Amino acid sequence: MMPESPRWFKSSYSSNGGQCVEVAANLAASRGIVPVRDSKVVGGPVVAVRVTAYAAFVAGVQGGAFD
Repeated sequence: MMPESPRWFKSSYSSNGGQCVEVAANLAASRGIVPVRDSKVVGGPVVAVRVTAYAAFVAGVQGGAFD
């Protein structure tokens, strides 16, 4: 069996201005992480964020904690 590959995507709120990050949320269930990378450097480093930390970050963004 082949390991699952990340499926990268940017937020629909991204205006394609080049200041974006991409996430591969498809690995959350199988690996317990959400890989994050710079959309401009697709071959560059990837930060593996634990699912719980990523969920807390998204909740904070949605709640306005970073405005």
